[in-house]
Amino acid sequence: MGGTTGRATGAADRAGNSDTLEHLARIGLVAYGVVHLLIAWLAVQLAWGVGGSSAQADQGGALATLAQQPFGTVLLWVVALGMVALAVWQAAEALRWRGSLSAHGDARKEAAVKVVKSVAKAVVYAAIAVLAVRYATGGGQSGGQQQQAAAGIFGWPAGRWLVGLIGLVILGIGAYLVHKGLTKRFLQEIDLREAPAKATRLVTRLGQAGYPAKGIAFGLVGALLVWAAATFDPADASGLDGALRSILSVPFGQVLLTLVALGIAAFGAFCLVRARYPERT
Repeated sequence: MGGTTGRATGAADRAGNSDTLEHLARIGLVAYGVVHLLIAWLAVQLAWGVGGSSAQADQGGALATLAQQPFGTVLLWVVALGMVALAVWQAAEALRWRGSLSAHGDARKEAAVKVVKSVAKAVVYAAIAVLAVRYATGGGQSGGQQQQAAAGIFGWPAGRWLVGLIGLVILGIGAYLVHKGLTKRFLQEIDLREAPAKATRLVTRLGQAGYPAKGIAFGLVGALLVWAAATFDPADASGLDGALRSILSVPFGQVLLTLVALGIAAFGAFCLVRARYPERT
């Protein structure tokens, strides 16, 4: 067992330190940033009624917008490739830390947190890659899939509680992202030792704006899922698009949604800059 773990860790180290994978991961970070910039643009349009209300302000809407551009299919395949590279990068990171799970005390706790975070990121990147492939091949995604999925889960034994639990987890992720932005913990994920002072300030400001905004969006998604579980109504379960639309129902909703959109755009710009200074596993 120890030999198998050692070989897996060694393979993960080689994969994580591969120059080819690093270059592909840079493309992935740029693609991830572009997706967030497009989501921000769709959110601004939603806030001020530009371009109609049918466009979804989420990953699907962003990729659909990308598909409509010249060479859109090619761009979608580039996004898919970059997202796969990021998923592999995070999977390699998870394998690297897997060997430390046998440690004790704080070292084991740190390793567990690293593994969970890396696996979660890998799943997110892989999901966007699959979505990009669907749009590239003409599949796309319907706007009601979140409600359909929630309705299916409600039919499971204890499905209502599972939907509520998922909502609470997403709420926790949102709170973590807000905390990460406010405390500048994101700076631990990027190597800025060789970056000029102006670049460091830019990355810091973008992260401070971007992470809390993304956390608020996540929190709204989680809150909608919890509410759907409480009311036993799958129609209340919604993804990012529904969460952003819900902001419009509160006082000064247009302004608040615009501010959230600007924050999401800041996160997208953060990803673009981070592609210049990626953390190497």
